[in-house]
Amino acid sequence: MNAWILMVLALLLPTVVAAEEGKEGEPKVAYISLSPPFVGNYALDGSPKLHVYKADVALRVTGDAAAAAVKHHEPLIRNQLVALFAQQGVDNLSNVDAKEKLRQEALKQVQQVLEGEEGKPIVEDLLFNNLIVQ
Repeated sequence: MNAWILMVLALLLPTVVAAEEGKEGEPKVAYISLSPPFVGNYALDGSPKLHVYKADVALRVTGDAAAAAVKHHEPLIRNQLVALFAQQGVDNLSNVDAKEKLRQEALKQVQQVLEGEEGKPIVEDLLFNNLIVQ
């Protein structure tokens, strides 16, 4: 009897797995955190006051292939974002609207980098999990 049950389970198992894959066959949304966080100086306009930022950034992608492509190109993405953050002035990081514009510009630049490397933008959104400026 036990052998019969095992045989039936062995025959049904691929069907159950296929059904689960069908449900999960839709591409999954993933959030890729770029770590370590970005930390650096900005607004280097010759003033004696040092301006520092810390940004925790996450990228939203859909599908395992997109996540793998972002991970593969992470050094290039980080380089682009560091350059963008360093170009900011005090006014660009002083309020919510300015930070939203920075987020949109960062997304645009990440998408341009990936468009050049992969032929498509891949990243759907860029999120600041944390953005601290002093």
